Amino acid sequence: MAQTVFIDGAAGTTGLEIAERLAGREEFELVRLNDAERKDEDCRRSALNFADFAILCLPDDAAREAVSMIEEDSGTRVIDASTAHRTARGWIYGFPELVGPNVVAGADRVSNPGCYPTGFLSLVAPLVRAKLLPRDWPYTVNAVSGYSGGGKGLIQRFEGEGSNIAYLAYGLTLDHKHLAEMQSKAGLENAPVFSPAVVPGFRGMVVEVPLAIRAMRNASPPADLRTELARYYENAPLVTVHGEDEEVGELLLHKDAAPSDRLDLYVFADADGETARLVAVLDNLGKGASGAAVQSLNLMAGCDPLAGLHL
Repeated sequence: MAQTVFIDGAAGTTGLEIAERLAGREEFELVRLNDAERKDEDCRRSALNFADFAILCLPDDAAREAVSMIEEDSGTRVIDASTAHRTARGWIYGFPELVGPNVVAGADRVSNPGCYPTGFLSLVAPLVRAKLLPRDWPYTVNAVSGYSGGGKGLIQRFEGEGSNIAYLAYGLTLDHKHLAEMQSKAGLENAPVFSPAVVPGFRGMVVEVPLAIRAMRNASPPADLRTELARYYENAPLVTVHGEDEEVGELLLHKDAAPSDRLDLYVFADADGETARLVAVLDNLGKGASGAAVQSLNLMAGCDPLAGLHL
């Protein structure tokens, strides 16, 4: 018997891509509301309590409201794609490669990681855990993303008639909502300095953590960092840690990139191993959003973890 899934916020970019990944899958049956029903609180409440799984693709406040509508005895299990519950008590962080697939599989409340934190944490968290990088270093994060991550408003700014945006830097007040997530899930003493930007491509992102190895206490050489990442992700089919022997002269984001739920990690270093650049490349709508939600859903429903994903 198919398990029911209600995507609350199904008309948004993340919701549409989740539905696309679930299309044609016999394991799941989507609970759908028409335009009028989506705006009706009673209809939403009914769908939230009827479904086996509710995936919330909503702004933070609306996601909290949706969770409050779910009755304790409904049995509905929740995946929240918003920022609202990423550091909340009682919620499992939906990054199976970091928290463990079995932990996600057994959860009733799962918070989907942010796209930028996915890149940052995939690089830094395993190395801090292995004590190859210090917890107390003031890390910096430089990142660019496709404009789809900003929702309909930002998509319109980039795609609207007369748009001439080549580069958009934001988060200039240094209080980005991803900071708590990055610090908490990496086990850091300080929040990183985060410099996000948007470029005129629909999807894709590059997240970089530069390291002044020579100035850091208790930091391991870049070769050891790469070896540890390769060891850590050796059984993670969605993650590729690229080797030192690969000739990588540049990293590109393509304006017409196809959806991808993969994550590619690199460790670049100078000849003396005194400086390094940890780099993650991913699809902000894939492993950074919709793909991650479907991966968690697969685990929670007891399905093939890779089913429906773009590999």
